[in-house]
Amino acid sequence: MKKILALMLALLMVLSLAACGGGSSGAESNEPAAEGEAEYNISVILKTTASEYWGYVVAGANAYMKDHPNVHVEVKGATSETAYDEQQNMIETDMANADIDGYVIAPLQADMVANMIAGQTKPIVAVDTDIDAPEVLSFVGTGNEAAGKLGGQAAAELAKERGWEEIYCIEIAGVQGDSTNEARMAGYKAGIEAAGGTFLSDEVQYANAVADQATTCMEAIMQNHPEGIAVICANNDDMAMAAARAAAGNEAYANTVFLGFDGIQSACNSILAGEETMSVCQQGYEMGYNSVDAVVRALQGETLEEFIDAGASIVDPDTAQERLELLQSYLK
Repeated sequence: MKKILALMLALLMVLSLAACGGGSSGAESNEPAAEGEAEYNISVILKTTASEYWGYVVAGANAYMKDHPNVHVEVKGATSETAYDEQQNMIETDMANADIDGYVIAPLQADMVANMIAGQTKPIVAVDTDIDAPEVLSFVGTGNEAAGKLGGQAAAELAKERGWEEIYCIEIAGVQGDSTNEARMAGYKAGIEAAGGTFLSDEVQYANAVADQATTCMEAIMQNHPEGIAVICANNDDMAMAAARAAAGNEAYANTVFLGFDGIQSACNSILAGEETMSVCQQGYEMGYNSVDAVVRALQGETLEEFIDAGASIVDPDTAQERLELLQSYLK
């Protein structure tokens, strides 16, 4: 009888263990890597980590590490988007590190980075800004020109609704020569013109992607155009918000459409407060997550798509609250 009871008890324990093991998901697991599972060290080098937008890219990359215990991700970035030497030092150091298995890079100077990674045989994926080099297996980001066109056209149409008869647009741009900046500018121009407006290419103001310089640029625009301008577009939300604040109280700019790019939390709050008017949203969190995933897939022998599109949309007063709540959930 004791042998029968012992056998039954053992059988119950086996069935219990089997039931517990069947319900876990790799996407939800935060347990140590399984024995025998390949482990990877991924270096993620961003343009900067000192802005809200890049914070979402960081959160996405770290979320991939949380979901995949066999992948260790180290994220770093320059102190600003003009700290070129700082980022170059990071890239040089990590390219020489034998313990790193693959790289995600958002280049400040794509041409310079292309030279720095020449001959590298470990997987490299570009994020946010592409790098024209054979060593780069894939680009994860926004189709910046297409997204810019989407925003430019929406801004011009709204300017018409606000009563502007001549749809002139001036851009407060980022860093001159930056490929992402140039692509967005081309998109804005195409979108404004598609809606029957005029993009004033000769009056582009470069603000190096920072708010304080954007304020100075907006002051110059108001001095040159006391009659007002229908659309002010900017290379990111920080600059668009700064421009809107600089123009606050100027009656000639009361109905100006201030268009930004990124769709970050502060932009949503600014739109809800009636300052910045709209923003082209790119999906920074998805970029961070998908870029690390692409490197891991390459390490596992997969052939990557040349371009992994994270998508884009427009946020305006009707959609800003929903977008805000989504972004807040990423950083919990």
